[in-house]
Amino acid sequence: MGEARDDKGRRPLPPLVARPDTQVLMRGFDPRLSVGSARPAVFRSSTYVFSSPEAAERAFAVALGKVEADPDEDVELIYSRLSHPNAEILEDQMVPLETGASSAAVFNTGMAAISSAILTWCKPGSQLIYTVPVYGGTHMLLYELMRDFGIQPIPVPAGDLDAMASAIAEAGDLRMVLIETPANPTLRMTDIAHAAARARERSDPPLVAVDNTFLGPVFQHPLTLGADLCIYSATKYLAGFSDMLGGVVTARDPELTRHLRATRSMLGNILQPDECWLLDSRLATVSLRMNKQSKNAQRIVEALRGHKNAHRIHHPLFFEEPEQQRIYAAQCDYPGAIFSVDLKGGKPMAFEFLRRLRITKNAVSLGGMESLACHPATTTHSEMNEQQLAEAGVTPGLVRISVGIEDWRDLAREYADALNAL
Repeated sequence: MGEARDDKGRRPLPPLVARPDTQVLMRGFDPRLSVGSARPAVFRSSTYVFSSPEAAERAFAVALGKVEADPDEDVELIYSRLSHPNAEILEDQMVPLETGASSAAVFNTGMAAISSAILTWCKPGSQLIYTVPVYGGTHMLLYELMRDFGIQPIPVPAGDLDAMASAIAEAGDLRMVLIETPANPTLRMTDIAHAAARARERSDPPLVAVDNTFLGPVFQHPLTLGADLCIYSATKYLAGFSDMLGGVVTARDPELTRHLRATRSMLGNILQPDECWLLDSRLATVSLRMNKQSKNAQRIVEALRGHKNAHRIHHPLFFEEPEQQRIYAAQCDYPGAIFSVDLKGGKPMAFEFLRRLRITKNAVSLGGMESLACHPATTTHSEMNEQQLAEAGVTPGLVRISVGIEDWRDLAREYADALNAL
């Protein structure tokens, strides 16, 4: 038999096989739909015209979950609160970045992503296990809102295998295990594979969700370790320039994403077209930026370790406990760009340290191109009481530093000078 050719006699192109860093520049976007533009345009429309009444009926049936879309079906758009072209492009291009993901959903903030996930699967009377310490905004969400909705939060110390196993086994109507690893701001690690395995032992397994903001999607891959969901504050490393807000949830099972998008359409917290376009333009550089920042942080911590004015420096490469070392080695590729220093002299010395920084900005948030430092006990975790702060290891002398892409030697000298001056 002769070789297959098209109607013009040309041989067909072979199937395209590309690695994630290449796919992120190709998926989800057809230049022919944007007047040949090499990169996606911004679609600011609030509503979309249907090609026919039948197409409108089909679009609503799919959107409301009455029927499932066929795998290759191009369901027409309805309204930008439900979805829009820029959200679809961004979600499709997030998938190759997240090892093990099948789909993604974008939100207007990281807190919107977390709250939507909890509200999708946790109902009044149900329970949610979470690791301690946890970002202060998440702590406030659990205790100031979700508890009032009848969702009971159950804290488990980060990295405590026995406590995690017991909590999962003994909980009643357990709907979710929410893991933040490394933990904010102490960097303590939690064994994702262990928690996922214990969750699957229940007759009614809860979802395992991982806040992967500190290390993902480049250095830690929770979905390959058994987690069901990865949650991001896209404001941080995904966006990378401290100039926008966003949130992303990736999932192994596309059915989970479908449920999550249904919640999003009701709450109206989808990421807007301009921000989707902006975030989409940053994804191809995530690995480049995070690798540079991680190398910077490692060199800085190596230069500062053992300083007389620091009780301890928290960094994944320099955990003192063997169990923390084991978890890091098992589930992380590199340590990331966050470290915390616990200063002797408590809060006064922490404040004085921050006052002496000139390159590093005294600001909350993290993951930007510029270095940032803050005092968690009085800022990001200030809604926690003294007992909760103590249990979480957020001491009065703790300063959290997010390392940027500046020359690491300048940053190391700045921190050493600030420590010497205390």
